[in-house]
Amino acid sequence: MKNSVILKSFSGGICVILDDTIPFEELLNDIASKFKEADNFFRDAAVAISLEGRELTEIQEREILDAITQNSRLNVLCLIGKDEEKNANFLGIQNSMVFQKDENCGQFYRGTLKDGQSIETEHSIVILGDVCAGCNIYSSKDIVVIGSLTGAAYAGAGGNNNHFIVALDMNPSSLQIGDLVYNGQPQKSSRWGIKPKTVPKIAYIYNGKIQIQPITNELLDNFTL
Repeated sequence: MKNSVILKSFSGGICVILDDTIPFEELLNDIASKFKEADNFFRDAAVAISLEGRELTEIQEREILDAITQNSRLNVLCLIGKDEEKNANFLGIQNSMVFQKDENCGQFYRGTLKDGQSIETEHSIVILGDVCAGCNIYSSKDIVVIGSLTGAAYAGAGGNNNHFIVALDMNPSSLQIGDLVYNGQPQKSSRWGIKPKTVPKIAYIYNGKIQIQPITNELLDNFTL
């Protein structure tokens, strides 16, 4: 492994400095070993991760995050980069995260996402607030918004179609589950500025397409993924 992976802690996160000279698969194994060795030190801390020292594709970043979470008990909140403003947004979100110690490793975020804030997580997530236009949620599992969803939401971000998105007011700028993108248009207010009555809705995949339906007892009784 010989210094191919160096870990440095900072407030709220871990900086992972990567060797840029060895093959990626070898580096991935070194990352897994490094975090396995450090598991008793970090334990189940909730952290942001910064990857430095090497240019990475989005797929490689996800593979590194998988290696970290599979070889440690860390709760990885998000991946941050060189954009200081975005990093501040991520870390601000991190300070409001509360992890539920259940078998599904679900997360809660209390507050409204605004001003371009984003959350990216490997877990299911419940947002106790609104997700405003220009904001983004990426989850490898399910997304529940206890508020208005007018930003972008992507569930099953690892390519798994067996996930869903729920919102009390469902009007996303864009919505994706697994490999499928919802092609519907956001609802608009009437010419008098009156919005249609809002009801809780769920987005899920049925017959190869994303469906958005009001949540009813009948739907929940028959809902399967």
